[in-house]
Amino acid sequence: MVAHSTHLKNGIEHVKLTCPHLRKVIEVSDVCNLKPQEQSVNSYFESLVRSVIAQQISSSAASTINQKVKKLANNKITPRILANRTEKELRSAGLSASKVKTIHGLANAHLSKEIDLAQLKDASNDEAVKMLSSQWGIGRWTAEMFLMFTMGRLDVWPVGDLAVRRGWQISHGLKEMPNEKQMEPLGDPFSPYRSIAAWYCWRVLEPQEPW
Repeated sequence: MVAHSTHLKNGIEHVKLTCPHLRKVIEVSDVCNLKPQEQSVNSYFESLVRSVIAQQISSSAASTINQKVKKLANNKITPRILANRTEKELRSAGLSASKVKTIHGLANAHLSKEIDLAQLKDASNDEAVKMLSSQWGIGRWTAEMFLMFTMGRLDVWPVGDLAVRRGWQISHGLKEMPNEKQMEPLGDPFSPYRSIAAWYCWRVLEPQEPW
């Protein structure tokens, strides 16, 4: 089996050869660091909880709430532990009612075997997105971020991410930002390394060089 680091290195070279615009971004940016995290049910669940917490709030606010939730869970965020925390307890950590509903729903779905988070390890990208987005409050974007940053999947193209589309627009010198439908086929030449192309689109929005 080829090591993930080798796939990552090959993918970066593929993106550089495929797109001169992103090649310029790659040459002045940090090296893409997408890699699989711990592959276990509890790790998957904790990652998804963090993603839910982060929805539509600042990173600093998300970090604060995440620490409070971890404290409620005695530093061990698992489906069973959070399923046993009341709505009032989770709300006290700063979670909205809708986010509590999402987290409770995901935890109970796994515990009742409605879904099996362990199956994510061997699921295709489409299968994983379908499984996760079947849960209330978890959409395609959350599922795709999970695939990229927890599973380390290198062929995800999150066209619903505004920052990816904005980064593409700036790096390519476009007057208008592509919409999701327009963006979809633009990722095809980067396959099977579309995640890497998306990662460097994000880098465009960091204060570095003028593009």
